Amino acid sequence: MGIEVRDSRVLDIVSEDTELEVLGEGFGFTEGPIWHPVEKHLTFSDIPGNRMHRWSEATGVTVYREPSNLTNGNTYDKEGRILSCEHGTSRVVREEHDGTIKVLASHWDSKELNSPNDIVVRSNGDIFFTDPTFGRADHTSIPRELELDFTAVYKIDGGTGELTMLRSDFTQPNGLAFTQDERFLYVADTPEMHIRKFNVDDEGTLTGGDVFTRATGQGAGAPDGLKVDANDNVYCCGPGGVHIYAPDGVCLGVVQTPAFCANFTWGGDDFLTFYMTSSNHLYRVPVKIPGVPLF
Repeated sequence: MGIEVRDSRVLDIVSEDTELEVLGEGFGFTEGPIWHPVEKHLTFSDIPGNRMHRWSEATGVTVYREPSNLTNGNTYDKEGRILSCEHGTSRVVREEHDGTIKVLASHWDSKELNSPNDIVVRSNGDIFFTDPTFGRADHTSIPRELELDFTAVYKIDGGTGELTMLRSDFTQPNGLAFTQDERFLYVADTPEMHIRKFNVDDEGTLTGGDVFTRATGQGAGAPDGLKVDANDNVYCCGPGGVHIYAPDGVCLGVVQTPAFCANFTWGGDDFLTFYMTSSNHLYRVPVKIPGVPLF
């Protein structure tokens, strides 16, 4: 596997002869990778394995948390605490510095959330997450009846902890990411095979929501994990691997993976190492444009 070049500008981001390096294998289905910029390690989920792992150059892959309540997406808040979306409990939780787990969201209008999936934190501490139904219906789930009749994007107020439902006009919202100036929020809708772009005001209200781009190509995968790099290029999983889009929505190319790639992140001392959680594997490749630290 290598790079599918759709626009020569992708070669300013990743070399055409780049090859995947395997860091770990034998997992059930990997997701939610996050890089700790101080301690220099990568934490990620194995959803059906019901555990979270941690990788570092010194120790390789170790078990970080087991059971994990089928944790999917993860991020860090501005204090370096891990926030996680639990498929098995339909909760958003935070691991405190002492290791205890605090529930941040579990219900909307007295009904259980579907299955929180992916999560990001704004610079003011507000937490945004998607709530599709995947965690109740497939091999990365505990099958159970839905209590809500819609899927949505939510915000948890960083100060008060209040939960607000922002938009519910999705089929299955998945990955999400802010632009560097936080004026826009991208949200992937997996079955629709597209990414939408929303305007975000100071209060976190979402307006707009036109389709930013559509995922096309061959191979396993669909819009899933989504992030932006330091130049506001947009990266999203899709058919064949991770698709890289210019800020105007043009697909520049694909970092190809052998199997369904669900998520990715940047790490290393200079954030020029690209880590991908792809089904049974954890991969990395070098890149030329850095990612953005989570805290």
